[in-house]
Amino acid sequence: MVKAYLRYEEGDAFGVVSAGQARVCYDKSGKLLLVGALEKCLVWNVKQGRCVSALTAPAPSSGGVRPQVTALAPSPSSSTLVAVGYKDGAILVWDMVKGTCETVLKGHKGAITALAYNKSGALLASGSTDTNIIVWDAVGEAGLYSLRAHRDQVTDLLFLENCKKLVSSSKDTNVRVWDLDTQSCVQRVVSNRSAVWSLDADPLERHLIIGSADPELRVYGIALNEVYGQVLQKDSGRDLAETNWDILLPLGTIKRQSADRVATVKFNSSGTLLGCQVAGKTVEVYRIRDESEMLKKAKRRKKRKRKKTSTKGEDMEGEENIDGDDHEDDAKEILASDMFELSQVVRLKQKLGSFSFSPLQPKKGVIATIALALQNNSLEVYELQEQTSSRIHSIDLPGHRSDVRVTVLSADSTTLMTASHNAVKIWNPRSGTCLRTIESGYGLCGIIVPGNRQAILGTKAGTLEIFDIAAAELIQVVDAHGGAVWSLAPMPDGSGFVSGGADHDVKFWEYQLVQSTDKSSKHLSVRNTRLLRMTDDVLCVRTSPDAKYIAVALLDSTIKVFFSDSLKFFVSLYGHKLPVLTMDISSDGALLASGSADKNLKIWGMDFGDCHRSLFAHGDSVMAVQFVPKTHYIFSAGKDGVLKYWDADKFELLLTLEGHHAEVWCLAVSPYGDFVVTGSHDRSIRRWDRTEEPFFIEEEREKRLESMFEAVQDDSKDESLQQTTEVGAKHTQESLTAADSIIEALDMAEEEIERMRLHKTESGNGKLVNFQPNVMMLQLSPSAYVLRTMVAVRPSDLEQALVTLPFTDALKLLGYLRDWISAGDQVELVCRVATLLLRIHHQQLTATAAARPVLTSLHSVLHAGIQKMKDTLGFNLAAMGHIQHLLTKQSDAASKAVGMKLLDIRAKIAKKREENKPKPRKRQKKLELSRSI
Repeated sequence: MVKAYLRYEEGDAFGVVSAGQARVCYDKSGKLLLVGALEKCLVWNVKQGRCVSALTAPAPSSGGVRPQVTALAPSPSSSTLVAVGYKDGAILVWDMVKGTCETVLKGHKGAITALAYNKSGALLASGSTDTNIIVWDAVGEAGLYSLRAHRDQVTDLLFLENCKKLVSSSKDTNVRVWDLDTQSCVQRVVSNRSAVWSLDADPLERHLIIGSADPELRVYGIALNEVYGQVLQKDSGRDLAETNWDILLPLGTIKRQSADRVATVKFNSSGTLLGCQVAGKTVEVYRIRDESEMLKKAKRRKKRKRKKTSTKGEDMEGEENIDGDDHEDDAKEILASDMFELSQVVRLKQKLGSFSFSPLQPKKGVIATIALALQNNSLEVYELQEQTSSRIHSIDLPGHRSDVRVTVLSADSTTLMTASHNAVKIWNPRSGTCLRTIESGYGLCGIIVPGNRQAILGTKAGTLEIFDIAAAELIQVVDAHGGAVWSLAPMPDGSGFVSGGADHDVKFWEYQLVQSTDKSSKHLSVRNTRLLRMTDDVLCVRTSPDAKYIAVALLDSTIKVFFSDSLKFFVSLYGHKLPVLTMDISSDGALLASGSADKNLKIWGMDFGDCHRSLFAHGDSVMAVQFVPKTHYIFSAGKDGVLKYWDADKFELLLTLEGHHAEVWCLAVSPYGDFVVTGSHDRSIRRWDRTEEPFFIEEEREKRLESMFEAVQDDSKDESLQQTTEVGAKHTQESLTAADSIIEALDMAEEEIERMRLHKTESGNGKLVNFQPNVMMLQLSPSAYVLRTMVAVRPSDLEQALVTLPFTDALKLLGYLRDWISAGDQVELVCRVATLLLRIHHQQLTATAAARPVLTSLHSVLHAGIQKMKDTLGFNLAAMGHIQHLLTKQSDAASKAVGMKLLDIRAKIAKKREENKPKPRKRQKKLELSRSI
């Protein structure tokens, strides 16, 4: 009989505050902060310090790791929608409140690196590592066109609403301006000497800032139209023939303070501040001067220039005669250095990932509020004053600042302890909430003392740190080893533990209660009872469940087994080519599993020390191995970022669990085997739950082979299959499933029509037979059932689904379009399907005689149906405009003029206050003297 196993699946991932390449951004309301956290997009309420929503990418249909979030863009037309770009090239539009995915857009072959909405939210532009830019219809959920010209990764995108252009930057050092009407590049800026990483324009679209690895920011004026561009060029003294109707006109550069490359440049919502974040620990904040200040600055610059030229021996009087007439014109030539003034530099202790200005109006005395995503897995919010800045919020408790090196579960599975280079955290493993955070040394190993009240951590400095979990404090630090403490193993009876360190010693410790310094209470301490000296560094120590043996892994790639009571040598296990990093002994004491830096997992017998089997387990070093209690099943984790589940009796791989995005350093199996916890270099802690779903080894082996085959097929896919009629369409598993559902619906509808025809024929012959409709068609007519199937297909998958359809089924589908358009159902969908089928099968349709009647009948009703829909839309728009006009008439003032009237009222009040303000006494005395004289 074939043996069945229970499947493990990823249950939860926690411990990540902010991670990945996506730039942090505020939502439309300015109250929530959107950050990328590996495969999740987290929505944080910074004031409350809690995660409001976690938008998790769906698992790939072919298996594997969920893709990381690489780009974010909140929709300007909705306060709840946000577009999220992923590493696999997909774009998902999420509803933050509902936590549901509203739209899926797939068209890129590389990771999404830039996302940008236009002002109305109707268009979405995406850039990728595949060097392509795709402009999407955010409402119709389809790609409009693709823009190809860059030779390297697209780094940033920006819509210019006033001139209907799109600006893109790339690592190929070029900035390109695209015309959205002609879908072509109308200008290429090549002045940058290195990769361009970011660009942004002020809200009024007067100036464009470009940031690269160059030591200065480049400033360009934006021509709103061709006439305005000529005026700008003429005022700046440039030849019109040279500029050739350019949209971006160079205005100069701004010298940066840092030598690091620019990561992000961003204007605030009012356009008064410019932030420049570098790939380091600083954010430079520039203030934009008003027009009068710019003019004064330009005049001073011209004056210094004249003085500088006069010192070189030129005639001052002659120069004044020459320049005197043009003094006013020279003063009006404002450069970038006259516009921007360095306000302050925000310096941080950790490296910065990205930043964003808050769209909310700052309070009195504050010029702006910025949110910072740090690379140490934390978020900070700063308030900027005129010359200083202060931190007002911080989110860092829900995660570690560095790699998770230690994961330990308590005996009852209710407490989880994790450790990193500077802190120990206590978690609830079921809910993923952080209960305690305690400062510590660099943790390498640890245990939870029976009773779940204390925990012990072995550090890189060679000390044992004892913590009180309830009080969240460090009780005692014990100098245990002369080098790093690499391993701790609890004794089976719970009386103590064994430690192994880099000083070649294995030490036995027992628990004891000692009096505190104030003699008011007792606290836990440890006492060294025995010592076992080895010949090399001790990397791992384990005790057998019956306390008979103690196994010690050494740096010389061997495992020494000793008797626990007498510490006499029993057997040596050798076979690994590189040092053994981890090992574990089964609950019955029969097997020992060891993982090594040579990527192998070896199963040993404890009775004779023979190697039962050597398994090539991981693509890199095996970092953690642990048996499931009371079984011979093993979990292993490695630097390849994969968790694997093995049967040590059959020496078979059962499951490969992928979820981490970096090396997995540690794992902990619950005492009941119902879940496993892993810690990784990506700072995430993941829980893998055992389900009730059984599986078989052969089925899993077939799935692995199929996924490998599909991966090879994707890499060597024929490009002819990817010749699409729409931009942004991509051949996916979802599109294949959609095509299958359409074919199945067409076949079922054809069978139902044939059954109805036969029933009608029998009824005409005098046979009274009750017609029984097909239950699978949900009491719908054949035409309505096919339409229901078509509506269920995702718009982004529709084209590829129709490409996959055979010609015979495409011809059947064309036959239904006439009925749908005549009934007025889904006119837009019908038009799109008709257009796509005609383009895909144009040659076959023109050569097939049976298709001509279908096309002729469709031609007669298609235009009429579209015109009817346009008339309906026009009538509705006119009616809504009329209603708006009536409401505007009834109100005291138009809604657009309310803000202007309020400003006028405030200006009048301020003027009256100035007039009624008493004059200074000195001024009054001078007036009295003048009158008396």
